[in-house]
Amino acid sequence: MTPFRRPLQFVLLISVFGLASAQPIDRKALVERHNPRLNAIDPWAPLSVGNGQFCFTADVTGLQTFPEHYAGKGIALETQARWSWHENPNPKGYKLSDANRDYTAHGKTVGYPTLMDTPAGMWLRENPHTMPLGQLGLQRPNGQPLAMADIRDIDQKLDLWTGTLTSRYTIDGQPVSVTTAVSPRQDTLAVRISSPLLAGGKLAVGLALPRGYQMVKMNPGLDWSQPESHRSEVKSQSSRSLVLEHVRDAARYSAVLDTAAPVTISRPAPHTFRIVPAAGQTLEFTLSYSPLPDAKAADTPAAVITQSAQHWRSFWQSGAAIDFSGSTDPRAKELERRVVLSQYLTAIQAGGDVPPQESGLTMSTWYGKHHTEMMWWHGAHYALWNRPQYLENMLRWFQKTLPVARQVAASRGLKGARWPKMVGPDGRESPGGNPMIVWNQPHIIHLAELLYRDAPDRKTLEKYSELVFATADAMASMLHWDAEGKRYVLGPPLWIAQEIYDQSTSMNPAYELSYWATGLQIAQQWRARLGLPQDADWENTRLNLSALPQKDGKYVALESTPDTWDNIASRHDHPSFLMAFGQLPGAGVDRAVMKRTLEAVLAGWDWDTKIWGWDYPMVAMTAARLDMPQQAVDVLLKSDGPGNSYTAAGHNPNQSLPVYLPGNGSLLAAVAMMAGGWDGAPSRPTPGFPQDGRWTVRAEGFKPMP
Repeated sequence: MTPFRRPLQFVLLISVFGLASAQPIDRKALVERHNPRLNAIDPWAPLSVGNGQFCFTADVTGLQTFPEHYAGKGIALETQARWSWHENPNPKGYKLSDANRDYTAHGKTVGYPTLMDTPAGMWLRENPHTMPLGQLGLQRPNGQPLAMADIRDIDQKLDLWTGTLTSRYTIDGQPVSVTTAVSPRQDTLAVRISSPLLAGGKLAVGLALPRGYQMVKMNPGLDWSQPESHRSEVKSQSSRSLVLEHVRDAARYSAVLDTAAPVTISRPAPHTFRIVPAAGQTLEFTLSYSPLPDAKAADTPAAVITQSAQHWRSFWQSGAAIDFSGSTDPRAKELERRVVLSQYLTAIQAGGDVPPQESGLTMSTWYGKHHTEMMWWHGAHYALWNRPQYLENMLRWFQKTLPVARQVAASRGLKGARWPKMVGPDGRESPGGNPMIVWNQPHIIHLAELLYRDAPDRKTLEKYSELVFATADAMASMLHWDAEGKRYVLGPPLWIAQEIYDQSTSMNPAYELSYWATGLQIAQQWRARLGLPQDADWENTRLNLSALPQKDGKYVALESTPDTWDNIASRHDHPSFLMAFGQLPGAGVDRAVMKRTLEAVLAGWDWDTKIWGWDYPMVAMTAARLDMPQQAVDVLLKSDGPGNSYTAAGHNPNQSLPVYLPGNGSLLAAVAMMAGGWDGAPSRPTPGFPQDGRWTVRAEGFKPMP
């Protein structure tokens, strides 16, 4: 059960530039003015309906009628569930240590699985991988595909308030209306199609079950090859239902089609089914998926559509909200649109039993695996927007995976739990540079602290203390004593958040050092709250950490290669040192030095080479903490570089990723901080926004950042 499917508590707080009696935000009007509406085929703007664990992405027909065009020109049309995984056979029994390479540092030699181009490394990277569900589209009754030119007079709208997609158009001069919604309770798609073409026998629905994905890392196409290598078994069939089981190797799922009126179901190919109504101008059905072989029939299509509307009304009436409608800054409307759509997109794609991949449930990237260093961007905003149950669901996966993290720590001579990066549902790490990344490690402590701030009681402490303490144990043991400098150092080897430096020599990155200090301090606070004494090891390492590296009065990426401001080649990728006083509250940070550093980034960073969607909000958070609200807004909406555009559907395309959820999540985190404030923020409402008269910001329900 995902948090998306639970009742959400309505919480209302008001902050409108000091007006204590301000009227509550009209949330329905706020949401509905940003309903995506399309009048033409736009492959960069397919629209999705989902429930956090299951998602269906449609083209302008309301179904998945033109998958080749969308996948080839923009964003793919897929149906995904976060429980649906496949693993290729492993006859040679590859295990993670088979991809190890030895690294020697600080008098120790440790094997890390960084060999990704060997047979073992490739199998371990590629497996397990997500397995797509069926593709559902309109076609002619004889199986001939529709042409895009057949679709005219397009009027498609996603009603965010009800989670309902309505698609109207004409085919052959006849009107077609398709309503699409997903159940909040189970992985069920409801479809209602109305058209005279149905009565005339000129329109049908096709369901095709792919073998899986083509085996490539980024944006793989669906695999329709080797039909004999998988099975689509008909378990039962009648004039109103079709029960299928799809099997490939050890992976299987069931698909149950239920119709509201009699239909004719044919099977033109082993994995293809065609549905034609027996009579009338309407075809209504539900299509339910489940990992269980005995999946039950769903509610009626009408009931699912009603449940969707009830759920989404509850969602939008819960948690925080922000309204920029009174602003005269011309960018305010676009910011509000991005914020509304980002809430919807993260809710339908990031509530599953396994934390989301970077492309959510829209399409597959990195074989469907999630990157634990992205968990802060995926999850922190839920706590700040007063919807903590989504973040709780993510941390349940970490609780489940704690034994794996303890094994990783032990294999590297560490205490506690060392969190792997690039993982599937089993928690097993993938070879490559992934094992060297360390900024994923303190996230668990910081995210648990956000949940404690939401519910500051012993129940929260007891629920997450094992995660917090095991994570802190590993953090302390990952540091090395530098006898000459009388200090603890971090690395080598490590791969810092700005991923351009040599992993075998990198030492003392500014952001990671600050995060170590913050994480260990929070862990000590948790011990104190539980009535436990301080951990001496944590305190010794925290108090004797190396200083954040700087040069010429500005922070640099890392101590071992302090060339950030001397070499333009070192000023692309993430300016991660800013996170020490943006995402984090600034342990070890000199405010004046950080201000000079931010000004240098804004003036001289390479914004054109490799900047990702979360960089812009991250920099804005640093500007906000430095009481530079105009710069915060400017960088948040910066338009002269890659990675900060948002499609009509609200997606944040980035580099080689047409869909990049960390961009949406970081935007929500930054806006929450700018609206709700942070510990020690200026004592004015919405302290991260300019007070120049051009921004009228009404905010309610936000939690302040630490």
